[in-house]
Amino acid sequence: MPRVSQVQLDARRQEILAAARVCFARHGYEGATVRRLEEATGLSRGAIFHHFRDKDSLFLAVAEDDAAAMVETVARNGLVQVMRDLLGRALSPDTAGWLGSQLEVSRRLRTDPDFARRWAARSAAIAEATRDRLHRQRDAGVLREDVPIDVLARFLELAYDGLVLHLAMGRPAGDLGAVLDLVEEAVRRPTPHPAG
Repeated sequence: MPRVSQVQLDARRQEILAAARVCFARHGYEGATVRRLEEATGLSRGAIFHHFRDKDSLFLAVAEDDAAAMVETVARNGLVQVMRDLLGRALSPDTAGWLGSQLEVSRRLRTDPDFARRWAARSAAIAEATRDRLHRQRDAGVLREDVPIDVLARFLELAYDGLVLHLAMGRPAGDLGAVLDLVEEAVRRPTPHPAG
């Protein structure tokens, strides 16, 4: 029997995560039955759970995958860029899956104390990346100095949560680029106007 390489195992794991993300988004955590997960992934129960211990571990892996991508983008380009990326994908089918999994995370945080405890570290990593980025921006002289970093971070987090909710409700996304420009401008140091 040929040995499966780590690259092949990793690729299969990513395929399962992508299909499961869409399944969880479409049906919610409870509605994403093992049968639906099998249909979405095109794999048997055994093949899915070879990579993930159970459905809860699979859902947490989807959410962690999303959180890791967010942390990376925040560290590199800031939380506003995460919002711009989300807006840019607002009409693609992948975003519907991503939005759905974000909403399912929110629901489980309210209703499942064990999940909330397990998720706390991921949430903290996003918040820490946001604050680190804001400190670097302030040190570079780009960020306004009259508002504490924690307040700016909360402002950006609320803007992000509002964007997710707006898109999840199916509201139009067309004019939100200008809104994100305003959010970004609100945290930046004002540029002096030349004397006229």
